[in-house]
This record gives sequence, C-alpha cells and structure tokens, in this order.
Amino acid sequence: MKKKAVFVLFCLFCFCDKTLAQNPNFHIYLSFGQSNMEGNAKFEPRDTIDINPRFKVLEAVDCPNLNRKMGEWYTAVPPLCRCNTGLTPVDYFGRTMIQNLPEFVNVGVINVSIGGCRIELFDKDKSDYYVTNIAPNWMKNMIKSYEGNPYKRLIDMGKLAQKEGVIKGILLHQGESNTNDSLWTKKVKIVYDNLLQDLNLPPNSIPLLAGETVHAEQGGICASMNTIIATLPQTIPSASIISSKGCTDAADNLHFDAAGYRELGKRYAEKMLSLMGYKLSNSK
Repeated sequence: MKKKAVFVLFCLFCFCDKTLAQNPNFHIYLSFGQSNMEGNAKFEPRDTIDINPRFKVLEAVDCPNLNRKMGEWYTAVPPLCRCNTGLTPVDYFGRTMIQNLPEFVNVGVINVSIGGCRIELFDKDKSDYYVTNIAPNWMKNMIKSYEGNPYKRLIDMGKLAQKEGVIKGILLHQGESNTNDSLWTKKVKIVYDNLLQDLNLPPNSIPLLAGETVHAEQGGICASMNTIIATLPQTIPSASIISSKGCTDAADNLHFDAAGYRELGKRYAEKMLSLMGYKLSNSK
C-alpha cells in the first residue's frame, strides 16, 4: 500500500513538473506558406530597431550568418524565416500582438515557408512525391534547409516550443501556386488537421488565420484565388480570412512590398486579438 502511495505521488510530481514547465503566458504561433509568408521584400532599418524582447522567434534552421542555431529562441529581429529571407507578415503580427497584450505575455513565432510551393508540400502524405516529382531544382535547394521535409520541421519546432509555451494560433499565407484550385480548402484542412493531431491538440481547437493574395484592386495576378480563400471557413470552422485590400504590393503584382507586409501583419494580429477578446489600441 505504501509503495502504491509513493508511486502515485511520483506520478503527480512528474505531471506537475511538466505542467509548470509550460508557461501559459508564452503564446506560440506557427506560420507557414509560400513566398509572401517567407518574406519577399527586403526589410529596412526601421524593421530592425525597437523590437521588444517579449517578441521571440524559434529559429527553424541553422543560420551562422545571423549567429542563430536551429531550435533556439531569439529576439524576433528579421529575417524570421530562413537566413537570407526578407520581411514577412509575421514580423508585424508579433509586434502588434506584443503592443496590445498585457506586459506579462510573451509571443513566440515559428516560420517554415517555401517560396513558390503548392499547399501539397505541407501534406505529410504527399510531400515526398511533391519534392521528388514536382518541385523545381531551385525550390529543392530551399527545401533541403529543412532536411527535405518542411512539414516535419514545423512539427518538430512546434513540439519544442510546447515545452515552454502554449500554441495559440496558426498563420497561413499560401495560394498563389494553387490559383483556381477548387480543392485548395480541402487540402488546407488536411494540413491543418494533421498539425493539430501531430501536436496533440484537440480538433478545431486552434484558430487558423489565412491571408488573401495581392488584391484585385492592386492588379494582383493571383487575385482570383481570393474567391476560393474566402470559402475556407466553410471547411475549417476555426479559420478566419485576413483581407489584403489596400496592402501595397511590388511591381510584379504577386508579392507585397515592405509596407504591405507591415499592414498585412497588423491585420493578422488585429484578428487574433479580437478572437482573444482584445481590441487594437489606437495609441499603439
């Protein structure tokens, strides 16, 4: 009887120790997609200063040029995807979140994105085929930085982050390479469901924020995809759509420019804050 009591106490200690190690005030956000989430525009000096250390990035690749190692947390100074990528919506998503959340809350982001990829790259059952048979050589070089499997890297980093914080949301910007694909919403749902299952999260428990492509009013060459993106909440009830209307873009009408990324990131944050019961402060 005494041995049984000791065993129970030991189990309770292990459970409590594990629980205490996870800080409920460290909010983690996973982000993935293609070039507009990767960050196509060059970041500017203004984007590298006055960054609150409460906003952190979990490095998903080794970056000797930045003195960063995969799997370690750093203050979220761009680039936030890979070693030589640009400004991403995640930059100003995190900054805006920090500005509007209580001071005891920290925000951490993980960004695993591949320019030009279709959503199928993040389908764990199709990624190998995609890499071998569909991805062009220039894309394969980027994929190699994630050891050939960006989805697995996102999961591995997510599990690592869960040891310290709580996953609060998923940010997606993808669709340009799936333009006019009527099955896109179902393909996204497969990825979303797999992410939650592989991270031991309840089904439909985490908000998914999906951004529009460059808007038709700006001459976006993939703007027709926004009609399909708009239907995502019909397939994933926890999904919300982030408007790109008015977010300035580059000359190629495919990518946003730096100002556009800043605005789009703020819109991601505004939606997430509203889902959490916060309002965007006019003074920020």
